[in-house]
Amino acid sequence: MIEVKNLVKNYGAKRAVDGVSFRVNCGDILGFLGPNGAGKSTTMRMIAGFLFPDEGTVTVGGVDVTVNPVAVKRQLGYMPENSPVYPEMTVEEFLDFIAEVRGFHSSAVRHTQVDLAIARTQLVSVRQQVIETLSKGYKQRVGFAQALLHDPLALVLDEPTDGLDPNQKTEVRSLIKSMAQEKAVILSTHILEEVDAICTRVIIISQGRVVADETPAELRARAPGARLDEIFHDLTRSDT
Repeated sequence: MIEVKNLVKNYGAKRAVDGVSFRVNCGDILGFLGPNGAGKSTTMRMIAGFLFPDEGTVTVGGVDVTVNPVAVKRQLGYMPENSPVYPEMTVEEFLDFIAEVRGFHSSAVRHTQVDLAIARTQLVSVRQQVIETLSKGYKQRVGFAQALLHDPLALVLDEPTDGLDPNQKTEVRSLIKSMAQEKAVILSTHILEEVDAICTRVIIISQGRVVADETPAELRARAPGARLDEIFHDLTRSDT
């Protein structure tokens, strides 16, 4: 579903992403981990077509993002960190606007898609509320709703549970797990418990390079008895 090959991105003299390769299939929930500045968000932006790589390729559903980025965006739902929204709109107005941008030009079809996204992300109680008046957690849910509005084949989620309370995190994780049965999912997170809760695979990057690509069980087997944060620290504290 998503294939990344030898991806490289430079910012001036700094190499932010250095030869990253991996594949995500339908049914996978890939946890994308790394310290701040490791290259996680840059990699996710290249997958989503918001940045073009200096070297390497990204394909989504067999389509190269540098050749046909619009076709890739049709197949992919992207939720960036601090998901951007129009704060002066209500939740329903914003999602209706996104639906039209996504090509749902019939008002009846847009209404159906918006209703489904609102129900899935449990935004029913605030659908008529202006977004700037929402809590951070609800704003995150609005960002998640726009990512899944068009029922994409793949989801790229940057910190999808950031700012949510424990109950909301559980609800969003359950939603991601249920949707992953028919989709490929990449999510970045700094919450290591999230890896155990929903991820089927884990990639850890450090200084732009992949230092681990394993299942959570394989990751734990590296140091039996150690906490996940200790293993993460050992993998990312050097250029290994």
